Amino acid sequence: MIEAEGLTKKFGGVTAVQGLTLNVEKGEVFGFLGPNGAGKTTTVRMLCCLISKTSGEATIGGLRIGRSEDQLKIRQMVGVLPENVGLYEDLTAYRNLDFYGQLYRCTKQQIRERAERLLRMLGLWERRDDLVGTFSKGMKQKVAIARSLIHDPPVLFLDEPTANLDPESAKTVRDFIFELKKEKRTIFLNTHNLDEAQRVCDRIGILKTSLIAVGSPEQLRASLWGRKTVLHLSAVNEAILSAVRGVGVRNIETVSETKLVVDVTDPEKENPSIVRAVVGAGGEVRFVTELRPTLEDIYLRLLKSGGKQP
Repeated sequence: MIEAEGLTKKFGGVTAVQGLTLNVEKGEVFGFLGPNGAGKTTTVRMLCCLISKTSGEATIGGLRIGRSEDQLKIRQMVGVLPENVGLYEDLTAYRNLDFYGQLYRCTKQQIRERAERLLRMLGLWERRDDLVGTFSKGMKQKVAIARSLIHDPPVLFLDEPTANLDPESAKTVRDFIFELKKEKRTIFLNTHNLDEAQRVCDRIGILKTSLIAVGSPEQLRASLWGRKTVLHLSAVNEAILSAVRGVGVRNIETVSETKLVVDVTDPEKENPSIVRAVVGAGGEVRFVTELRPTLEDIYLRLLKSGGKQP
């Protein structure tokens, strides 16, 4: 649905995005992570035809970024939640949606049906006739999310959708994103919230002017750490270490007097042999777990290494 090849944007002598190449499938929730100034918002603005590209190519639904005859079509097929909500505060929540719906040439019936559905899903239907200027930051954010969907776009760009929300409202928005995913919408999510990205995204890309890495959290975790089994024992001794080495384990780390970490390729197949070896050497296994680095661990390690294997 979204394809970019060597997409680059320069502002004078400053390169904001360098040689971005990626592909986002239809119906995928794609998370875009990176520090401030990494080029995430610039990328979204290029893809939405809000600013021009310097070089490279990109398409959305087969329509080409930078081709004059495709510009308006792309803007019609995408919904955008920008960093700043940009609502009309002297209009009600409903009138804001009605205004933007008319800009997209939606019918009155379409606007009524979509506005009610979106505001109900986001918990704002009872406040539809209140002025947006009286809303909290979080409520304004929700109205802006509804506005980005009033024309029923197949592709949605969300820039920090839960940035101003309390935990309960953030969960409402996450659940809302899951509902949109069920409708096979393609969602491009800019976020600093790593926990949120891990919960909702099928794949993530990590950007620091250039794309450092892309893949599912599991793929990135495996590429950096491989898979590791943690054995919690009553005690660790040389006999146990020798027995574990004897079943072909590639690497053993003695974390403490009672804990071992071993590298495995297929834990479902290898763990039983490892446990049998420990018990056969007189060890007592208390429990076995898998070492699973968080997305934060992955993100920080990739930024530090520039995408290279540390």
